[in-house]
Amino acid sequence: MPLPARRDGGHRGGELRRQVPRRVPAARRRGGLPVRGLVAAAQRPCAGRDAHALARCDGARVSVQPKGSGQTPSAVRPTVKLTIDGVQVEVPKGTGLVEAALAAGIEIPVFCYEPRLGAPVGACRMCLCEITPGPPKPQAACTLQAADGMEVRTALTSAVAAEAQNATLEFILVNHPLDCPVCDKGGECPLQDLTFRYGPGDTRMTFPKRTFDKPIPISPLIALDRERCILCYRCTRFSEQVAEDGQLVAVNRGSQTQIATFEDEPYRAPFTGNVVELCPVGALTSTTYRFEARPWEIQDVPSVCGLCPVGCNVNVTTREGKVKRILSRNHPEVDQGWLCDKGRFAYRHLNAEDRLRDPLLRVRRRGFEEISWERALDEAEQLLRAAHGRVVTALSGSETVEQAYALAKLLRRGLDSHTAVLPEEISDALDSLRLPLSAIADADAIALLGDAPVVERAPIVELWIKQAKRNGARVVTSIGELGEAANAILVWCGPDGDGGARVAALAESTGARGAFYLPETANTRGVCDAWAAAADAEAANPDPIALLIVSGDEAAANPAVRALAEQAERVLVISMFHGLAGGWADLVLPGTSYLERDGTYVNLEGRVQRLRRTVIPPAPDELVWISRLAERFGVEVSPYPSAVFEEVSAIAFGGILLGAVGELAELPPATDDKGSGQTPSGSDPEPSGLQLIRYRPLFSGPAVERTPELQFQRPLAEVELSRHDATDRRIRNGDEVTVRSNGTSVTLRARISEDLRAGIVRIADEHAGDLQPSVELAT
Repeated sequence: MPLPARRDGGHRGGELRRQVPRRVPAARRRGGLPVRGLVAAAQRPCAGRDAHALARCDGARVSVQPKGSGQTPSAVRPTVKLTIDGVQVEVPKGTGLVEAALAAGIEIPVFCYEPRLGAPVGACRMCLCEITPGPPKPQAACTLQAADGMEVRTALTSAVAAEAQNATLEFILVNHPLDCPVCDKGGECPLQDLTFRYGPGDTRMTFPKRTFDKPIPISPLIALDRERCILCYRCTRFSEQVAEDGQLVAVNRGSQTQIATFEDEPYRAPFTGNVVELCPVGALTSTTYRFEARPWEIQDVPSVCGLCPVGCNVNVTTREGKVKRILSRNHPEVDQGWLCDKGRFAYRHLNAEDRLRDPLLRVRRRGFEEISWERALDEAEQLLRAAHGRVVTALSGSETVEQAYALAKLLRRGLDSHTAVLPEEISDALDSLRLPLSAIADADAIALLGDAPVVERAPIVELWIKQAKRNGARVVTSIGELGEAANAILVWCGPDGDGGARVAALAESTGARGAFYLPETANTRGVCDAWAAAADAEAANPDPIALLIVSGDEAAANPAVRALAEQAERVLVISMFHGLAGGWADLVLPGTSYLERDGTYVNLEGRVQRLRRTVIPPAPDELVWISRLAERFGVEVSPYPSAVFEEVSAIAFGGILLGAVGELAELPPATDDKGSGQTPSGSDPEPSGLQLIRYRPLFSGPAVERTPELQFQRPLAEVELSRHDATDRRIRNGDEVTVRSNGTSVTLRARISEDLRAGIVRIADEHAGDLQPSVELAT
């Protein structure tokens, strides 16, 4: 069986060629690990450049120095000089040996090492090297930092290190099942690659290998194969040190050590899918990708997630025109390569049973009937002309910038209809406080305002906050607790935020370094900018509403929009699903998913990011039929996203071109403009009694409802309250509590939160029923 083209590693000698005929390894791979921090992937003899560092090479010398604004390296950060396999390397002080070697174009193979997981543990021992000065035995390079005068000899030049490396691989393979042909990791497995490049060509083992029941479903999303586990502890370290859910643990000791869930409960947390990507072997695999494809049969399309306002960068894996999985794509300023389970697994809504493929027209006595697109455009034209400008458009916030602008241009310029129900109107005062999300990790104090749970609205922001706490930051829930923090960040998540105007005003008054406002939908900022760019005129709300246009599934599922539809004479709905539009729309035009669109999104930072079409939708793209419909009203709208973006960008985004957005979009600099209009100031008053905060859970909405594997992640029937309120009422975790207001009551289990201020209780929308804002608790 020939090697896949992606394996381009080499071997120390000809032993593998002799022992395994017809497997011909290529040259040693350069730069096998991702570069992070200040280290660049330099090649010998000439160095390379990247966005984070500048490496200089002179013969057999390599220097890596941080990029600055004209300052010398020593003025920015002191450096150290060391020798790795005869190459002199100069790197910033504190650089790990693995990164220092990478800067010299030398790969030190690893399994357990992953800088995002915190301090290295040296568990796999794959990185053993000879180091002078030091103990007279090989040492784990991943646990050491580069030091002045250090001499490092890897397996490339040291027989001792090579023997240790071979022995490590042999021990790992003693009980590892060689089931690569049926393992989902086959073809993209680091253990497979390193065994081919460095390991022995045969085995000395003659006794039976250890076996376990397999696979064990630790959740509906993840399967565990203990036979394949090499105990690198990447998964448990993520659970304990990054997500901090503490649900994946190592039980027993020594040769009996196993990975398990805490008390054998299902692995239920917002970020569980990351352990599948972190696992260097096939021990943890995705149930949704099981036996779906091989690496040589797939294509990865770089895009961004469209299910929350963070805008995580992703690679969408497709095969034969279908989405098979979604992987993270590390943007160090946005997501650090992490994904929530909603963004990773909710793609299965693309194949929902009630997915619309053809337009639907309401016919009296017969309900809906499918019609052709030509007739659908005729019907849409009649509805628009008959409305005489009395049109209201309800936008979902999930449209691309180009879709929102095209629709706004048709309505505002072609029909003189300017009224829109926007998800939120984002204040331009935030632009003067613009920072990347990664700045949260460096803050010394963070104020969480608004009282809604951050993880339910922008989950990756929650991980940045957890990282800041591990770095020593204080996290408070009111402005008064900030004190004299020199590097404070404000985060508003919840109602009554005035589109970020309140948090911006608070940041200005307190001298905070930055402020973030977390909207509820993915492209709220982009949709607002696009609608405003289409025309300057505004008009009073029409009364009565002749035509209500509902754009997108989130708007179609919104009870407030449904209530508005009852006031409208006619309703036109753009939706992916029959279940959201049936029963109340007059004309339904099939919509598309963010995975089926080409265009741009603007995330909560104000960063314009590129959205790429990964698969062909079963219905025409919205931009195409909006363009055709606009022609009938004498409005020129291009069906091409690049042309539409160029038009809107000249007004809203400084004239950048779609091709300039790039794979890793840059954040525009903060502006000097403090915003327009009067902004409220002051912090929230302490609530009298108990105030209910209803929130939309992360695992809710049309996409999640149509993904069976995510149903176990739906919110539990819980009421969340502060430690102070729980103590006052003698309530403990798990107690049954009755929540009452105005004759309505709901019985839920109590969950005590350390990050919730006194006087506030939180309940997910689907469990809050008809409760009013002021509530009482009884046990």
